[in-house]
Amino acid sequence: MGSNIDWDFIWVLLLTLCCCGSLVHSLDNTAAACESLNSLVQDFAFRSLVKHRPQTGALYDALLPRNLSGMDVSVVRLRSRRLWNKGANFSYFRIPPRTMSIPHVRRLAIVYQNLGNWSSHYYNLPGYSFISSVVGFMVFDASNVTDTSERNLTLNTMGQPISIQFPNITFMARGSNSINTRVRCVAFNDNGTFQLTEMSSPGVCNSRDQGHFSVVLPLEKRRGTWYLWVIGFVVGFFGLIIAGYVVFSSRRLLKTKRIQVMEKQASEDQVLESRWVGNSKMPSATVTRTQPVLENGVL
Repeated sequence: MGSNIDWDFIWVLLLTLCCCGSLVHSLDNTAAACESLNSLVQDFAFRSLVKHRPQTGALYDALLPRNLSGMDVSVVRLRSRRLWNKGANFSYFRIPPRTMSIPHVRRLAIVYQNLGNWSSHYYNLPGYSFISSVVGFMVFDASNVTDTSERNLTLNTMGQPISIQFPNITFMARGSNSINTRVRCVAFNDNGTFQLTEMSSPGVCNSRDQGHFSVVLPLEKRRGTWYLWVIGFVVGFFGLIIAGYVVFSSRRLLKTKRIQVMEKQASEDQVLESRWVGNSKMPSATVTRTQPVLENGVL
């Protein structure tokens, strides 16, 4: 019985280690895939800028290969001075005024993405379901668009939020207040982690920097059968202990009775008799009584 318990513990430990290893490996693969996608999207976006000889402040759609059908990418080139004075209101994002790039450059390019039906392929959130496609934006140095080397920039909004208006949110059509209170905004980080926040208003999320974002709904927790296995294991474990104790006690009692019977039989075979009084053995001598005899022979 102890051996079975040890093996169960070992199997649970191995399964836990495998799950943890798989989770870390999955996060690494997701981060690597997203980084590769961002580089590819940035390359096609800059090709569109070179092809169109773009005007500052005009939004251009990037031409993507057929294997990325369903994904939308657009790019806009701005002067840093305009971003500071007016902000940027393109695609699904509104970057507020008084925003500056770090490090400072004369011109920057903002690449917008809508992953569409590729959202769940590149991003996954256990326990939640996407009710909107994953959208995102990235900021690059666009002082020289012919330069193929990537130079990512970060944004400083002076504490003001960047608002994200999500398109085609399915829960809005359901009209359920319980669903509306359960939806969450999710922001995906470059290292594969994420943050969940509440919506600032219906269909609108806020952020402080660039990245990828979506709206998710918690999955209904279905009571699994794992707890039945746990209860069964505990009940079975204690049942085995009780059954073992009963068997051990029964065998011990049977052995004791058998010894008592053997001792009783051995005692009865002896010349010197003994008597049993209850469970106690008492010595007993043969009673000899002198027969009465009259002196004159007459009774």
